[in-house]
Amino acid sequence: MRGSVTTALLRISVGSALVAALLQLPQPTRGAGEASRFERSLLRPDSDESPSSGPAGHTEFYFTRAVYTAYRSRNWAIDYPLTHLDAFPDIHPVPLDDPDLNRFPFLYAVEVGHMALTEPEVLGLRRYLHAGGFLVVDDFWGTREWANFESEIRQVLPGCTIVELPKDHPVFSAFYDIREFYQVPNVGNAQTGHTWEKDGFVPYYRGIFDDKGRLIVAINHNTDLGDAWEWAEVPEYPLKYSTFAYQMAVNLIVYSMSH
Repeated sequence: MRGSVTTALLRISVGSALVAALLQLPQPTRGAGEASRFERSLLRPDSDESPSSGPAGHTEFYFTRAVYTAYRSRNWAIDYPLTHLDAFPDIHPVPLDDPDLNRFPFLYAVEVGHMALTEPEVLGLRRYLHAGGFLVVDDFWGTREWANFESEIRQVLPGCTIVELPKDHPVFSAFYDIREFYQVPNVGNAQTGHTWEKDGFVPYYRGIFDDKGRLIVAINHNTDLGDAWEWAEVPEYPLKYSTFAYQMAVNLIVYSMSH
């Protein structure tokens, strides 16, 4: 499994040079929970195209992106074009209230500082995590976004404890032995050395464990691994950030597939 996962991530690195910048489409004003045509166009059109309807073992790994309700229109879709890479042949955004979600051990959610989960989404994510799923959250910054995410995740996991992950936790050595931890900036800030956004000056790598001690939520706060994946092939983007981000990605995937 290690070889195939590493190959997939290397293919992302090569393919990322071909990825366009994040789509910037005009958005009408609307309330939370109202999906745009853009968002609907990204979802699987019908059940026949769902991986669950295909033959067993159709593909070894799905990079599954969480689709959730937010105060802003399409936070879940930030950097979405990244997933249109040959490394992951099935584009795979799944709503949190989709029963299909439980089929996929790895779930990635971005911009969670603007989450506004509906009751079905809360119940769906709770079922997913209790059934053995692994959630990685990324790209949210500062105290206000943290407060919102914390409120939302405590609806999903009432009474949960959020802790700083110790540097010797197995997730940091699942494949690569990570010793240095960075605050990963967006491509613009990386040019200036200004790595933070809002008041998120210090990066945090936190987690939530279940009653058996299994890490079920990995929380990357005040950092943006996804931006480093997107811009890794840009010469001006510092190598230390993209290297760290890819090593983290491999470790998170290997951990999710082996725990």
